[in-house]
Amino acid sequence: MKKSDDIKEWLKRAKSNLLLSKIKRVSNLIYYEDLCYDAQQCAEKSLKALCIFNDIKFPKTHNLSHLIELLEDKGIKIPKIVKKAELISDYSVETRYPGDYEEVDEKEYKRVVKIAEDVFNWVSKKIK
Repeated sequence: MKKSDDIKEWLKRAKSNLLLSKIKRVSNLIYYEDLCYDAQQCAEKSLKALCIFNDIKFPKTHNLSHLIELLEDKGIKIPKIVKKAELISDYSVETRYPGDYEEVDEKEYKRVVKIAEDVFNWVSKKIK
């Protein structure tokens, strides 16, 4: 697969996760935690696409802070709005399964989706 195709595929996957995170919550059978997981995945895949675009190798990680550090080490200035993604890494693991965490409410869910969307939009502009 060509590098440009690889980047496009990462962004398509990120967009898919973003759309899933915005699915209408029709009942309590859809957890905000699950929607936040998809939002986190959107941000993660977006940042990984930008890493590929800039020839930055990255480990298999869900840690958005680490991905941002890799980009900054390469001299890429990360805006504050994108750095907020560091706050949503836990949604990749902590809330995926039943466990000991605080339930996500609608306000938190909307905040997480907004962060993911901001990351996706910024990365998309940087790559084009």
